[in-house]
Amino acid sequence: MRIGSDVPAGKSLVLVTILVATWPCQGGDWPQLLGPSRNGKSDEKGLLVDWPKKGPPLLWQQDVGEGFSAPCVAGDTILLFQRTGGRELLEARDVTNGKLRWQFDYPCKYRDKLGSGDGPRATPIVDGKNVYILGVTGLLHCLDLEKGTKKWERSLDEDYELRPSFFGVGTTPIIEDKLLIVNAGGKKAGIVALEKETGKEKWTATDDEASYSSPVAATLDDVRHVLFFTREGLVSLDPENGKVRLSMHWRSKIDASVNAANPVVVGNQVFLSASYQTGGGVFAISKDKAEAVWKNDTAISAQYLTSIYHDGYLYGFHGRHDYHETQLRCVDWKTGKVQWSDKSLTGGPMIFVDGQLIILTEKGELVLVEANAEKYVEKARFQALGSPCRAQLALSNGRLFARDDKTLFCWSLKK
Repeated sequence: MRIGSDVPAGKSLVLVTILVATWPCQGGDWPQLLGPSRNGKSDEKGLLVDWPKKGPPLLWQQDVGEGFSAPCVAGDTILLFQRTGGRELLEARDVTNGKLRWQFDYPCKYRDKLGSGDGPRATPIVDGKNVYILGVTGLLHCLDLEKGTKKWERSLDEDYELRPSFFGVGTTPIIEDKLLIVNAGGKKAGIVALEKETGKEKWTATDDEASYSSPVAATLDDVRHVLFFTREGLVSLDPENGKVRLSMHWRSKIDASVNAANPVVVGNQVFLSASYQTGGGVFAISKDKAEAVWKNDTAISAQYLTSIYHDGYLYGFHGRHDYHETQLRCVDWKTGKVQWSDKSLTGGPMIFVDGQLIILTEKGELVLVEANAEKYVEKARFQALGSPCRAQLALSNGRLFARDDKTLFCWSLKK
């Protein structure tokens, strides 16, 4: 999402089992925001890490509409949610050549009052034969993945009286078993669970306003949690019935602010981070409480980007993007100690694969950085897209996908 100048834009030794929300999908699929496990990490190996000066081979590019919704991939289909004229549009294309397979669109009158873009911010979710999209006005659709035909729709705004937010609806829902769960931000319906096959309401919970963060799910000490970083702070729910397991206030005192980075779960601990003199911290989660392992405003205070965990360390962007003061950091998960910082990158979407961080800066540069806890090691950088770039990346079967407000690109990372 785009951030204005005065309001915001808007992730062992532990004897627990962590099962981050996933579902059956083909190997190499990238079916939702931040990948199969919603943590920005890919299991692919042996990809190209010595990029030419002009970047890896470009397979194809395609003109698209505006928006900060990320691409997602299921099998040989790539999906992109976008805004074209007065309509929100989901396109399905062939991953090998970008050729159009089907389109689904509907009227959208949303206009951003802060001039931060009118396009959708939530990313599609693929689940089996269905794909779900949540528009900037709160219009929610379930479509047939193969044909693009509508199965059901709900207007969350009409059904739950969504409270106004800075940039419209921007959180991506989560699929948990038979439910689709979303931080709607409605009155007495802060979080809403719908039956994923029918759209019928299953339960509602909290009175929390919606954030621009997207939820994650995990099993901690044999207890299933769905973790939301709402506008008010951390909320954990029982996905079966919406019962609040725990809540913890974590937000700025400044009203012109948001919580936007996703929770990061490792073992029985979760990392939260926000900007605006709020900061971040690691919290140990039990069945009904969250206790700080460490917290401060000096390690990673993320305005909207979700950090990535690897081998005991967090990699993330610290600082305000709207003030152009961000820096990439490596932080010790256990202590919050900053291992190193680099100011040469304008913060942007980031994924991890095979020991490397692939970063798309807001200026449209693609940068390859080693996930090295000792020092910053940059391996490649080239100008790839226009500006601004805030939509997350996608990686599937050696193909890297990225977008700006005009074009969707596909590069080959295969050797």
